[in-house]
Amino acid sequence: MTIESDPSYPAHWEADVVLRDGGTARIRPITTEDAGRLVSFYEQVSDESKYYRFFAPYPRLSDRDVHRFTHHDYVDRVGLAATIGGEFIGTVRYDRIGPDGRPATAPADEAEVAFLVQDAHQGRGVASALLEHIGAVARERGIRRFAAEVLPANGKMIKVFTDAGYQQKRSFEDGSVHLTLDLEPTAESLAVQRAREQRAEARSVQRLLAPGSVAVVGVSRSGAGVGAAALRNLRDSGFHGHLYAVNEAVTRDLLDGVRAYRTVEAIGAPVDLAVIAVPADRVPDAVAACGDHGVQGLVVLSAGYGESGPAGLARQRELVRQVRSYGMRLIGPNAYGVINTAPEVELNASLTPAPMPTRGRIGLFTQSGAIGIALLAALLRRGEGLSSFVSAGNRADVSGNDILQYWYDDEATDVALLYLETLGNPRKFTRLARRTAAVKPVVVAKGGRHSPAGHVVTGTRLPEATVSALLRQAGVIRVDTVTELVDVGLLLAAQPLPAGPRIAILGNSESLGILTYDACLTQGLRPLPPLDLTTAASPADFRSALTDALASDDCDAVVVTAIPWVSEDAPADDLAGALRAAVAEHPGKPVAVVHVELGELVEALSAVRGVPNPAPARSWGPAPDHAPPAPAGLMSAAGDSIPSYPAAERAVKAVAEAVRYGQWRRAAADDDGRVPEYEDIDEAGAAEQLAALLADVDHGAVLTLTDWDARELLARYGIRVLPTLPAPSADAAARAAGVLGYPVALKTTAPHLRHRADLGGVRLDLTNEADLRRSYEELTDALGKPAELQPVVQAMVPRGVDTVVRSVIDPAAGAVLSFGLAGVASELLGDTAHRLVPATDRDAAGLIRSIRTAPLLFGWRGSAPVDTPALEGLLLRLSRLVDDHPEVIGVSLEPVVVAAEGISVLSATVRVAHPPARGDLGPRTLPSY
Repeated sequence: MTIESDPSYPAHWEADVVLRDGGTARIRPITTEDAGRLVSFYEQVSDESKYYRFFAPYPRLSDRDVHRFTHHDYVDRVGLAATIGGEFIGTVRYDRIGPDGRPATAPADEAEVAFLVQDAHQGRGVASALLEHIGAVARERGIRRFAAEVLPANGKMIKVFTDAGYQQKRSFEDGSVHLTLDLEPTAESLAVQRAREQRAEARSVQRLLAPGSVAVVGVSRSGAGVGAAALRNLRDSGFHGHLYAVNEAVTRDLLDGVRAYRTVEAIGAPVDLAVIAVPADRVPDAVAACGDHGVQGLVVLSAGYGESGPAGLARQRELVRQVRSYGMRLIGPNAYGVINTAPEVELNASLTPAPMPTRGRIGLFTQSGAIGIALLAALLRRGEGLSSFVSAGNRADVSGNDILQYWYDDEATDVALLYLETLGNPRKFTRLARRTAAVKPVVVAKGGRHSPAGHVVTGTRLPEATVSALLRQAGVIRVDTVTELVDVGLLLAAQPLPAGPRIAILGNSESLGILTYDACLTQGLRPLPPLDLTTAASPADFRSALTDALASDDCDAVVVTAIPWVSEDAPADDLAGALRAAVAEHPGKPVAVVHVELGELVEALSAVRGVPNPAPARSWGPAPDHAPPAPAGLMSAAGDSIPSYPAAERAVKAVAEAVRYGQWRRAAADDDGRVPEYEDIDEAGAAEQLAALLADVDHGAVLTLTDWDARELLARYGIRVLPTLPAPSADAAARAAGVLGYPVALKTTAPHLRHRADLGGVRLDLTNEADLRRSYEELTDALGKPAELQPVVQAMVPRGVDTVVRSVIDPAAGAVLSFGLAGVASELLGDTAHRLVPATDRDAAGLIRSIRTAPLLFGWRGSAPVDTPALEGLLLRLSRLVDDHPEVIGVSLEPVVVAAEGISVLSATVRVAHPPARGDLGPRTLPSY
């Protein structure tokens, strides 16, 4: 069914979903063209399942049944199907009913719902996914409740309803269980949905990283080329599963010592993962062969897709559609590959030659193969291993979001490092990152500010500074370069979190100590005076000084600086042993080493060399008020790994990021904040007003509300905008002032002069009519005629600090709340802070304190502090408005005068539009292409 053949067909209901076992399915509306598929599907359902569906033996569907189940108006009667390979594996439908239980039309807001899932696919979460999607469809069509009749013996279906998290009523009537579900999303239903999303997406990645068998498709007989290289790396890594080579022209049983076949089908055994390395024009045939054979996932190394231009981009979209139609997941195309160092797997399905990275506690995700190579090499040089590595290339399907879902509960990964060129869905990414960062560090280096070729994702209008602020709100450690990514990752993987910003500095170079001290101040840390051990210091002196520093209650972390000795009596191994001994004696604080021309020290401090078996995973646990215990990490015979850096600035930057992350963890553990409830909010009234305002507005159009409508809407959420009265003449201005009462302000509202007091368009503290008329004349003489200036009169408010509060809807990030001071500070210097909506009370407090000019709000240079609690309340009320009503796509409150007591909103601009059909709060879906 196409939109052209049926304009009423709701194409936006189509979605790809990940099922409980990690496979995928497509959910779409059932159409009149599905009669044959429906009959075939029903024939494969067991008699027991048919009985549970129809409450009686029902061996086959009649022609009338088929017509009824395939003809829908997509309003009062809707049917959805879950499909794999184009065939139905499950169906759900609703029929709108009235209070008497008979078919009805709007405004009736209840519907009867029923499911049927093929027995072979029961237990995969098909019904749960269908319930999420049919519920979203119903809400879109004005249905607020589902009613369902279920036989008591049908425990699986009862569980689908009861586990959904919706408010529900349950009764037993006429031999069946009667369930009524309120479809309004609740905190519980959202939590259930996101927990299912996490388990499903994590499982889909786990199937890619821990396959029991791998086939490399496109292995040349000569041993040259990408496919042959991938096969060798798999073979040489010691992969524990079955390995196969596929070449359609192969004439012998083995290629590079691996059993070879002409086709995937000829393998005659299950294949979990296929690595495809054939030219792009042959990839569709390879994908079809893998899908027909039941392969679970693909790594497509082949290039020639989105990175090559429009034709390649179209080929990439078709690749994703084809892969998902078989229920598979895809890494790539143009991928570098995947690595899993787990001892029971040892998978190197990448172009990284032997030796494979050693076992470690860092998980690494990159979009760029070149950056992946650089990062792997950097970690190897620094003696650090990996738990897993994914280089997703064009990231057409599996993305950083999926990998975060996997790392969240992966016991082998202590630190998540990601190099991202685009965020794709910043709102979902920050949601997942926030949850992951609560249990383990997430470090992100983001590439260019523009989407590279091949990355088919929704663009974001947000500036990079805003994206960084949102990431930090989520607890993500944002770094600028891949070097910093490695530097920070090494410290977090090997050392405990610092309990605070106090840094002890010790070493055998006074100059290097001073450089480290200055770097600490630059990073906002609190360094103690450096302890100079002098160039004559021995390893024993270092051990003694470090032991004292770690035992002291005056510091939270230690930076050790070291330069070469003049004599050769103190080799690097001795110094490394001394430092390790001190750390082992007092393991509760992080230690970083700055070295100058001591390459041997880097190797000596690394704990990776000669490690046959890694220690168990460390547990970050909830952030405590004290430093966590020393990590288990990777151990060598000498002790823990201590990260070392060739420059003081790099070591201090890593320590500073660990300090800030530790502070975020402790704050999040103590109080993650809450979205407050306000008794005076009129949510229903606002919804009715918005519906009336948008009744005659086309979809896709934006309506800027009149001042009256904007004030009315904001007032429903307790936001009072000070009224203004038009002043088209001096007489009108005098009359307006008489109504408002003196003193008043006279302002222009012309777009080119609005909020530009520096251009002379504002006159304040006019205490009488004479002053008002004189100011009116001066204004019109200097700036233009009243018709051009559009002057207004407004009552004066108590003096305070002028601020700006805004909320905008970004196409990818969703609603963003912004705050800054009015005027030059926020406009010229970009001193504006941002938080995602809905904002918590903790977010609002942090928002106003995170701008550089925040001291002006708290009594800078002896001035009176302003009413920041009232300002926080305004931010939270605005956040509630835009979160409750997605029709509100933009609000600007400027200026907001914050006085010693109370706030005054002097002007407001509100833009509204019909909301998108789906959002991050909608049912689970994979990105569409």
